Amino acid sequence: MSAPVIACVGAGRMGRGIAHAFAYAGHDVRLIDGKPRDKDGQKRLFADCEREIRASLKSVADIGGFNAADIAPIMARVSYYGFDEIGAGLDGVRIIFEAVPETVDAKSEAFAVIDKVAAKDAIIASTTSTFLSTELSGYSKRPSHFLNAHWLNPAFIVPLIELSATDDTDRGVMAEFKAVLGSIGKVPVECKASPGYIVPRIQALAMNEAARMVEEGVASAEDIDTAVRLGFGLRFSVLGLLEFIDFYDSYKETIINLHQIRYNRYRALEQINFVSGAQLIHL
Repeated sequence: MSAPVIACVGAGRMGRGIAHAFAYAGHDVRLIDGKPRDKDGQKRLFADCEREIRASLKSVADIGGFNAADIAPIMARVSYYGFDEIGAGLDGVRIIFEAVPETVDAKSEAFAVIDKVAAKDAIIASTTSTFLSTELSGYSKRPSHFLNAHWLNPAFIVPLIELSATDDTDRGVMAEFKAVLGSIGKVPVECKASPGYIVPRIQALAMNEAARMVEEGVASAEDIDTAVRLGFGLRFSVLGLLEFIDFYDSYKETIINLHQIRYNRYRALEQINFVSGAQLIHL
């Protein structure tokens, strides 16, 4: 079975990263300008797209990721379309990513045009980090084929993609979509329609706590930055955020102590049951 054609409506950083990821994996990709502009503006945009995708491919090749001689054929798989050419750009496309600016007007206009010209069974995935899937699906006339797919930058490197469907999303569509992502080396996870998905929600808490520590005079911004980079950074890629020993021991001691001192925000959740270290803790 041939690799499905991929389109991305929106040619900004996310669209370019998605184009890199799929073109590298052997898919033909159509990068479509997300808004009307004159011919000179389109020419400048597409030149910027090509330079950025080529540069990102070269950066991977330079560290031994693949043979630099393959850059040219990978680039040849990416084609560019103006907003006024969206009908041709979406012709025969199976999976369409929406990556236009994070405004209601931009999203609603993009979905209206996509619905008008795309194949009736095309899968539409918004890359939004702002709007819930349950909100955006209302702008599409094909809710059974709609979901959110949140990529983390840089899209061509980070394997995780957070998927958020709605009650109307067909499970067969979701299964097909996940299979395509898996085929290019991505790792999809599912979460309900909730602000922040998974990673940004945890990240926001860490960012907020870091700022609060500066505000309270616990440590300087520079020392907090150093602690996070050298204490968390070196471990996260191997052990993850909630490595078991740290989770059991550190969570138990730190969270309970902080809560008892004065910080109600550290109250342990009811789902956490501190049992013996030999037992696995599930959230």
